[in-house]
Amino acid sequence: MLVDPHLSAEEKVARQAKIIDALMRRANRQKELGLSAYSAFQAAIELRAQIAEKTRDLELAASELEVVRGAQEKTRANLDHALAAMEGGFALFTDGTLSICNELFRSLMPDIATRIKPGLGLEAYFSLITQSDWLKSTDRKLHSSMAHVGGPDGGSVLSITIELKGDRWYQLSSQLTGSNDVVLLLTEITAIVRQNRSEKESLIDKQAAYLQAVFENMSSGFCTFSPDGEVMILNNQFRVLLGLPFTLLQQGTPLSRLLDFARRHELMSEEALRNLEDWQAQMQEEEGLRLRVAHGSQRVLDLQAHVLPDGGFVIELKDVTLESRAKETLERRVLERTAELTQANLRLTQQYEQQARVEEELRLAKERAEAAVSSKTRFLAAASHDLLQPINAAKLLLANLMETTEATQFYPSVTRLHRAFTSTEQLLRSLLDISRLDGAETDAIKPSEVCLAGLMQGVFEDQSALAEQKGVKLSVVPSMAFVRSDPVYLLRSLQNLVVNAIEYNRPGGRVVVGCRRRQGKLQLQVWDDGIGISRRDQERIFEEFGRAENAPMGSGMGLGLSVVERACRHLGHKLWLRSKPGAGSIFCIELDEIAAPLVMAEDEPILSTPNDQRLDLITLVIENDEDVLFATTEMLQSWGADVLPVRSTEEALRHVRDMGMPPDIILADYQLDGDDTGVRTIREIRALTRVKVPAILITANRSDTLMEAGRDIGFSVMTKPVQVSRLRPLIEWKVRWQSPQTEVEPPVREGAAPTKVDTDSTGAGAHAGAGEDER
Repeated sequence: MLVDPHLSAEEKVARQAKIIDALMRRANRQKELGLSAYSAFQAAIELRAQIAEKTRDLELAASELEVVRGAQEKTRANLDHALAAMEGGFALFTDGTLSICNELFRSLMPDIATRIKPGLGLEAYFSLITQSDWLKSTDRKLHSSMAHVGGPDGGSVLSITIELKGDRWYQLSSQLTGSNDVVLLLTEITAIVRQNRSEKESLIDKQAAYLQAVFENMSSGFCTFSPDGEVMILNNQFRVLLGLPFTLLQQGTPLSRLLDFARRHELMSEEALRNLEDWQAQMQEEEGLRLRVAHGSQRVLDLQAHVLPDGGFVIELKDVTLESRAKETLERRVLERTAELTQANLRLTQQYEQQARVEEELRLAKERAEAAVSSKTRFLAAASHDLLQPINAAKLLLANLMETTEATQFYPSVTRLHRAFTSTEQLLRSLLDISRLDGAETDAIKPSEVCLAGLMQGVFEDQSALAEQKGVKLSVVPSMAFVRSDPVYLLRSLQNLVVNAIEYNRPGGRVVVGCRRRQGKLQLQVWDDGIGISRRDQERIFEEFGRAENAPMGSGMGLGLSVVERACRHLGHKLWLRSKPGAGSIFCIELDEIAAPLVMAEDEPILSTPNDQRLDLITLVIENDEDVLFATTEMLQSWGADVLPVRSTEEALRHVRDMGMPPDIILADYQLDGDDTGVRTIREIRALTRVKVPAILITANRSDTLMEAGRDIGFSVMTKPVQVSRLRPLIEWKVRWQSPQTEVEPPVREGAAPTKVDTDSTGAGAHAGAGEDER
């Protein structure tokens, strides 16, 4: 063969045509040169044979080409049938233009269906979608998203959620192929979106009562409105701050009626009312509204309005009368100083010979003006409301109520209120943990030496009440093993696993906590014989708000296991579970065991005295928040303590001088008024009495500097909101080992479990400890 058999049919035909043409030209040249008749005849015979051979080759190549074309047409027909049978939409864009698509992709939006055909550009397709009357919304901009598909900063896959008329939802996915072509897929997710919407609405209904209880304990006024502008949830403080009648401000009252009442009674200025009405009309375009309004002639209110995800909005009111007056005073001083500068500048133009002196005065005056503005800024920042204060006060008051109403008819209601508040606090704490673990805080995880004995016993003491309430038997097999982990997040992880095991168990069930050594690892395990978890739910339960299908209603929000998964991932601990529906579950955290330290501080007792025994101590409480001071005083007095409540260091020193002796223990907030702090109070009382009085610092400050100060000076740190079940044992332990009449520190023995009383909230102890579960 003169032609390469590996060439395509078209290339074979072209090569053979060239060969035939060359042979014909050669024959003609030979004839022109006068060849003999025999030579010409012989050449003609050879030429005829070669032509016949090439003709056969051409026919064979044409036949092969016809077979290839038939296969291509059959493949194309099969592709068309496959695309038509797909449940979702499909389209292939080659070199930026539409190559092929199925009928669902073309007819999804009828008003642009005729314009979707081969040759349509990718950008033009996205432009058509945005112009369609059938498109209601998207979760991100189509053109902006399209520009990053396959780009240098984008990925090879991109998904966009779109909403069409009739509450229909689709997911538009864009995928980059290996040949840099773009494939668009349309998948209908209407059922999923509607189910999620239904679940969210059900969740909001269940939490409405909990939120109402929280709202009522806030010093700010809150009121939520529906998308139609009708009152949904509010607290009493909102009604008090606005001075509205009880009969007027009820659920279902429209905002327009409230504004009309305020306008008729001149409760707010016309400009403030008009701004609020304009914002309500345009709140979909504007993110939020903040106004400083005068309420009558006595008070100044800070009004903030924010749009809610369902189209409604929430209005928050704060009484900022004192702050506003201070701001007006500062602004008046700034204006006066500005006037002085203006006069100085005028004198400069008139008295050139005194230029040097006047310029110096201007410089000094400018510095004083800037200092006044800076002072105003610091004052406003210091006056901002600290949400931890009311939460802490509410927690202390609820704990006191539970003790004082235990034998009364109000105890069931108080117990329900305490459970509701605890659920809300746990939810906020879990969200905070997730935020810290997912964020960029490099100091969120602090591994150290942890003894599992105190940690496991602490979880047992904390959750025994819950187990008893649920009718579940909680057991702990203690272990003196030491591991390297973050004590706070390891404690939180074990607590969450135990709480889940109790919550999803049956009355009469069992929960066991213990350790095993397997393959060089220490396995911290939680066993239960509860409802179990199906295989398809075992991955989903570690996601935020992920719950098993067989989980009972009202059994949690699905955040606890998410915190455990994140903490173990950051700490490098392996987390796994085994479970069978109806038979129970085993959750396990695998840790690296380490050798026990040679010398450790003695662990604190779990409970020093029964709850019915009087706490016969003189307790000095320093707190500048009236509500927290009142709640702390009431709680300590209910325990039998003699309380000296004060608001500052000077007042505390005055009480100690009048008493002529040191108190038994000091409970102090860290940040007091102005530059005053609880650390200063502890130092000066010890200096005055020449006695190292036991002290506990209760604060929202979680900085390492404060923790180091506690170790250096010798006081414990508890973070707000206070965990009441740990406060009393800590007080008893501090007084027992750190009597005010001696300066001897607690004894140290070898091999004892570590304590976190004098090492702030970073130790491994879990009962009377100085730290809450948060940093």
